[in-house]
Amino acid sequence: MSTMSTLNPDMLARARALIASGQRKILGIAASPGAGKSTLAQALAQALGGQAQVVPMDGFHLANSELQRLGRAARKGAPDTFDAQGYLHLLQHIRAQQPGQTLYAPEFRREIEEAIAGAIAIEASTPLIITEGNYLLLEDDAWAGVRWALDEAWFLDLTPDVRQQRLLERHMRYGRSREAALQWIEHTDEPNAQRVQRSSHRADWVIASS
Repeated sequence: MSTMSTLNPDMLARARALIASGQRKILGIAASPGAGKSTLAQALAQALGGQAQVVPMDGFHLANSELQRLGRAARKGAPDTFDAQGYLHLLQHIRAQQPGQTLYAPEFRREIEEAIAGAIAIEASTPLIITEGNYLLLEDDAWAGVRWALDEAWFLDLTPDVRQQRLLERHMRYGRSREAALQWIEHTDEPNAQRVQRSSHRADWVIASS
């Protein structure tokens, strides 16, 4: 899927309106696993050039060793397998960033299934920060504060069959067998997707995607 083809004029207009305010703004894009939120965020940033930067939620995955210690490794990707408080703190720091200050965010590397600290440099001169992830709209625990750290929130809504096919291809691309991928989708991705879907009412804009 081409990144630029995912954009429509309304998306660009809304993002440019945030930039036009002249103040640092944070746009959140939420969606269920496999819906295309990362692709959309990157397409927006590409279209807006140096005026926008993507800072994904996925960088706040707990380390595999910590998931093992907590007994949560088998459902990696669920809300309690992230450092939600750390993510919220970063968003708050981004909002309060001072001129000349550089902030650093972690980045999740799917090829090693771990986050790398300090991989994303955030400059104060960038007017729009685009953050994307599954759980930006949840009302539970530390996640509840994330919505209020965003100036605008979008929810990308994609039909389950298309999402699940994308997830199957992704899991197999990163080494799972077809059977293991289908099991993971059924027992981990889809329960998470249903939870995410229930929070979509907190978005400013729900985008139906084909």
